[in-house]
Amino acid sequence: MAGSDENHPGVIGPANVQGGLHAGVGKFTAAAGNSRRALSNINRNLIEARVNKKGLSEKQSICCRNPPIPVHRPITRKFAAQLANNQPEEDKKSAISIPISSESEDCSTIDADHYKSTGDFSLPMFVQHTEAMLEEIDRMDEVQMEDVVEEPVVDIDSCDKNNPLAVVEYIDDLYNFYMKAEKSSCVSPSYMEQQCDINERMRGILIDWLIEVHYKFELMDETLYLTVNVIDRFLAVHPVVRKKLQLVGVTAMLLACKYEEVSVPVVEDLILISDKAYTRKEVLDMEKLMVTSLQFNLSVPTQYVFMRRFLKAAQSDKKLELLSFFLIELCLVEYDMLKFTPSLLAAAAIYTAQYTLSGSRQWSKTNEWYTSYSQDQLMECSKLMITFHQKAGTGKLTGVHRKYSTSKFGYAAKTQPANFLLEKERMMN
Repeated sequence: MAGSDENHPGVIGPANVQGGLHAGVGKFTAAAGNSRRALSNINRNLIEARVNKKGLSEKQSICCRNPPIPVHRPITRKFAAQLANNQPEEDKKSAISIPISSESEDCSTIDADHYKSTGDFSLPMFVQHTEAMLEEIDRMDEVQMEDVVEEPVVDIDSCDKNNPLAVVEYIDDLYNFYMKAEKSSCVSPSYMEQQCDINERMRGILIDWLIEVHYKFELMDETLYLTVNVIDRFLAVHPVVRKKLQLVGVTAMLLACKYEEVSVPVVEDLILISDKAYTRKEVLDMEKLMVTSLQFNLSVPTQYVFMRRFLKAAQSDKKLELLSFFLIELCLVEYDMLKFTPSLLAAAAIYTAQYTLSGSRQWSKTNEWYTSYSQDQLMECSKLMITFHQKAGTGKLTGVHRKYSTSKFGYAAKTQPANFLLEKERMMN
């Protein structure tokens, strides 16, 4: 069975497989013997034929002397030229086989002499489309393989791993708890409507005075923020006449000192600073009333708690730190700022200070990660802080401005406010 037998037309040999049959098929289908032509005649006639203008269909496939180019190897113009040039002289007139479909082993034959005579190796349209598609795929792969430079989030606690006081193992959990607990420590921004004898202006005067008292007594920063928190929480649940408002402020500072300070000022010192307007008994009675109204809850996250953490995330220097605290203390006096949570106020103060010192937005991925606030979320609060900075040295409430105009606080109050941010917003609007 080495070759075809005339007496057994249904049996084929290896030579017959090249006639275009699918691999693995061993027999032809039954057909009339008169309609069969010799395979050599078919090959010779089709090799001499030229590619017509309409192109070749998938059915019009023959195999040339050389084996067909594998389907998985894409044909490019350069490769086709090399293939034609590398053939022996007698083979250059033979056809270059270009597979049309990967689903079939049929191939269309294109005469290389035809393209060579025209002066270029213009390939059929479907090959040009294939080249364009492959180039596009290569270009997309290159884009995907490009290194995307993203700003990394800095681990701000890595330097404190050996410091047990930094509690690195628990610090993230602590601040996640603070973010949840701060909402319960906030008061309604309209609580003053329930007060009949006092208003937000009187509240501002009281806090501005307490900031000066805090500075003269050289108390800790935590004490000031807790004092203001206690005042607002008490006024939100208990009506107060204006004659007792200063007593509320002094007593709130006494409670904050007992909670935060190591050395607590005595009651007589607080009475003296209030120009002896109240007696010792009045102070102690007010202290009992306030802690009862607050249900003895003084463990609340204030702006200071978040300021320390967010300043560390901002990798701040002393200048940025002092300006940030100046801005947030200006907000303590303003009743309108009660609508913002302590964490947002702290983040906005640092963002505004960075903008003021550098003249550009520097809210990094690290800041956004640790504060959980984006630039857009801080813009409203930041613009209000800039307006407070602009008028800090004017009017009657100048306690914060005088405090931060000293060398101890780096003359932070004399820093020019970020007016350009407000001007940019006006131009955009």
